[in-house]
Amino acid sequence: MKILAIDTSAVVASCALCEDETPIAVYSQKAGLNHSQTMLPMVKNLMDNTSTSIDDIDMFAVSAGPGSFTGIRIGIATIKGLAFGKNKPCVGVSTLEAMAKTVSTFATDAVICPVMDARRNQLYNAIFEVHGETLVRLTEDRLIDAGELARELDAMDKAVFFVGDGYDLITKMNLPFQKPTPPAYRWQNAYGVAQTALGLYNNMEDKSIFTDKLLRPEYLRAPQAEREAAERAARGQRPQEIARLS
Repeated sequence: MKILAIDTSAVVASCALCEDETPIAVYSQKAGLNHSQTMLPMVKNLMDNTSTSIDDIDMFAVSAGPGSFTGIRIGIATIKGLAFGKNKPCVGVSTLEAMAKTVSTFATDAVICPVMDARRNQLYNAIFEVHGETLVRLTEDRLIDAGELARELDAMDKAVFFVGDGYDLITKMNLPFQKPTPPAYRWQNAYGVAQTALGLYNNMEDKSIFTDKLLRPEYLRAPQAEREAAERAARGQRPQEIARLS
């Protein structure tokens, strides 16, 4: 199965072409949150350089969140556009699980902890453990305080590999159980998106859910504009005032 996958959930933009578990080409660049300008040219270059047409693709995959609200929307819109009218599986996966999947290729028999900066002193996070060649999810995707996460991991008494744009924040905490993750593995990678999508698709009996029409983002919390409107409403401002200030 030939898979085209993209990730635009953080500052790194990445796209990958795989034949089942085998990567054919993986392009990544860390150039800021300008994915609306860079992703489609990256995909075109990847397809041109591998002599692949969009009709050759058997599955489309994308990181559906959590992450940057704008980045996630760009990724979802891009993959929906590429998959439109093709009647091919279109699979959205957890950004956190996709990152863990990439790190699991070398972090055997260890805990993998994706951390993404959610601001407001919070992290998007999930915890995974590698048993042999199997990646096992220990928690759901969630929002968590960095200190609370550190205490939770300390109680597990195991070596931990961190991955994601919250890596530097965690490193400053000098946690004794942290193992250094190689720099090339510290960011999102579309190869992990492709492999997570393939596993999800193969293990799901009802494959009719994997369509571009049903693909939705998974933000974990409301966008900032909605949160601010709710806060103003909680302070007793009238709807007209909320609309004027938004």
